Amino acid sequence: MSREFQVTFDAHDPQALSTFWRDALGYVHPGPPGVELADGADPLAAWDEFLEKVGVPQEQRNQASGIEDPDGRGPRVFFQRVPEDKAGKNRVHLDVRAAPGLQGEARMAALEAECERLTALGAQRLQRHEPAPPMSAGFIVMADPEGNEFCLD
Repeated sequence: MSREFQVTFDAHDPQALSTFWRDALGYVHPGPPGVELADGADPLAAWDEFLEKVGVPQEQRNQASGIEDPDGRGPRVFFQRVPEDKAGKNRVHLDVRAAPGLQGEARMAALEAECERLTALGAQRLQRHEPAPPMSAGFIVMADPEGNEFCLD
């Protein structure tokens, strides 16, 4: 039997990093428990109101943040505040599928377009790997705003 799972990132600024990944993946921030959000309401503002109402001090309100796939297919992604800096290369990373079904120049053009979009959101381009059939269709290595590596695949 398979299990549901979430992916957890350690972060210095959970809200900012979750906002980057929300926009990168097309995910959403869920509202607080028991709070019905009106159409177009800002879930992060609803969280601020919720945390104030339950007495969480301002300096403790950015301890964690989460995002979810609005279609319910992908895993939940959770961001937790930690004091230490990232120490080395990630042992686990995300592959963002930005060019499914594409090959060759069309694939690399789609990856470059997504790289540009994510760079504008705060990511950093690290390295492009050209297609090397049959073992690799080509990909781009990037880092999110806190330096966590991921691939455009």
